[in-house]
Amino acid sequence: MSHTAHIPSHRKPRRSAPKTALRAGVAGGVLSTIAVAGAAGPAQAEPVTQTIEMPTITAGLSTAVAASAQATQQVAQDLQTQAQEDAAAATAAKTAKKAKAEAVRKAEAKKKAEAAAKAKAEAAAQRASRTAVRTSLSATSGSTAVASTSASSSSSSSATGSAASVIAFVKAQVGDAYVSGGTGPNSWDCSGLVQAAFRSVGVDLPRVSQAQSTAGTQVSLSNLQPGDILYWGGAGSAYHVGVYVGGGEFVGAQNSSTGVVQRPLSYDPPSGAVRVL
Repeated sequence: MSHTAHIPSHRKPRRSAPKTALRAGVAGGVLSTIAVAGAAGPAQAEPVTQTIEMPTITAGLSTAVAASAQATQQVAQDLQTQAQEDAAAATAAKTAKKAKAEAVRKAEAKKKAEAAAKAKAEAAAQRASRTAVRTSLSATSGSTAVASTSASSSSSSSATGSAASVIAFVKAQVGDAYVSGGTGPNSWDCSGLVQAAFRSVGVDLPRVSQAQSTAGTQVSLSNLQPGDILYWGGAGSAYHVGVYVGGGEFVGAQNSSTGVVQRPLSYDPPSGAVRVL
């Protein structure tokens, strides 16, 4: 055989470039995808070879949990009980305050009622005393009137000046009616008559008996002079006044039953006297 004769080649024929490049691209894409997937989730790449066993609840743990729950419940009950006690205390305090205020109000009302009853009883006793005296003297009223007339004459002669004018004024009103708040000319109350009598001589006196009983100088009942103002009750708290006319007698607007009268001091003994003239 000639050395130039054709010897068949044992190499595989070369594949065409386009197919080789295409296969290389596909393989690269697959490898890239696998690499990205491996980087993104390595945990998923490893197979699970173990299982996790949950702890077993033992008797001691169960007891502790139950004790904790019981303690929590007890605290809740204690808080609720405390809240109820606080509310009850607040309600009791409010009730006690209201009861105290009501007790004070009732005590004040009772005190006022007792004072009013006492004043009323004193006034009634005074009226009863004066009524009793008038009753005991009613049998001798005629002789008393005669004695009063003669005594009045002697006392008028001993009074002079303004005192005589005051005495003449009050005697002129004897027989007039008694009217509470009356200031004349035909009806009077006790202080209205005294005020008008002294006004007739230019002396201004207070309107009520309480003030008239302190309008002048206090004098003893054993040292009276005609024209002195007599009062019944305390000085500054007198409930009745009249004018001493001499001879142991006075003129005053007594009450609605008698009107203005002239009577001896024994008829209704005064408490004191003041001298204005």
